[in-house]
Amino acid sequence: MKKFITVFALAAIASLNAFAQEDVQQAAAEAAKEISEAPQIEAPAPKPNYWNHSLLTNVNFTQTALTSWAAGGNDNLTLSAYVDGNANYEKGKMIWKNRLQLDYGFLYSEDKPIFQKNKDRIYFESKWGYDTPVKNLKYSASFDFKTQFDNNYVYGTPGVANPSVQDWKDARTLKSGLLAPAYATLGLGLDWTPKPWLSVNIAPLTGGFVIVRDEELRKAYGMELRDLSATEQAAYDAAVAANDPIGSYYKSNRFELGAQLKVNGDITINDNFKYSTQVVLFSNYLKNPQNVRVNWDNKIFWKLAKYFTLTFSTNLIYDDTVLITDEDHANGWRTVQFKEFLELGFSYTIATKK
Repeated sequence: MKKFITVFALAAIASLNAFAQEDVQQAAAEAAKEISEAPQIEAPAPKPNYWNHSLLTNVNFTQTALTSWAAGGNDNLTLSAYVDGNANYEKGKMIWKNRLQLDYGFLYSEDKPIFQKNKDRIYFESKWGYDTPVKNLKYSASFDFKTQFDNNYVYGTPGVANPSVQDWKDARTLKSGLLAPAYATLGLGLDWTPKPWLSVNIAPLTGGFVIVRDEELRKAYGMELRDLSATEQAAYDAAVAANDPIGSYYKSNRFELGAQLKVNGDITINDNFKYSTQVVLFSNYLKNPQNVRVNWDNKIFWKLAKYFTLTFSTNLIYDDTVLITDEDHANGWRTVQFKEFLELGFSYTIATKK
């Protein structure tokens, strides 16, 4: 009897277990069916980003100190900073590129107890382009603006013994300043990019203004005489005879209409070595179109370590409207302007990409 009861109990437990497994399997199947038949919720697609941004900062510092140095010399220091910001938009057939370059530096030397500026530039470029039927060729409109932050001087030697700071300031001659000059141009034409690193912009219709805010600099930067009254004309003639023309008799701005050719090259040899160049040629239809204005900039970045770079840059300008004065040419003369810098300093880049 006990065996029968034991067998019966085991059979009952097995039956209940089987029924339980069937219920679990059925419930699981029904749940899977409901899940498969439920509406699918798709994750929203990421919003496209048509902008690329980058910001390069560069700070350079040099210092020289001499103690009982037989060969002579003066204690001095230099400090300069450079910022290169880019914001570029590209969507479909359209592009819009923007670049702002800020450059400023000064030096201090023991023999001149005043700070002297040696670098100063504000340069903004903006270019819009739209595809043409021809590969690598776009319709384009470009805007450029160039000036500087502060006054720049040529420093003469004071004619007094033991000159003070004010004596040094009185002996200097103003050469340029904020909006003196400033160049603003708008060009319409075509932009050709035969290589990813090369861009050629041809703008046969380019209009712009040259602005010289400071009266004493207007003649040196080729500003034209304004309409003078008889009294003003007599005073102006007398000033010219005395080799001291009055700047207030000149216009503060000059309109130009001509053709512009701009070539940009941006070559990356590797992650540590980059070279960029820009050549801008402008011919003014309204006056002496054969005298082409030339601006040629070059810059080499060589990364020596993670945050340290060696920078070499040059700037060349030829502008027949600008008169350069020096000891041999008191009345000014037209010549090539050239500047170069070799700097070692701290560099940091921030960039965002699509």
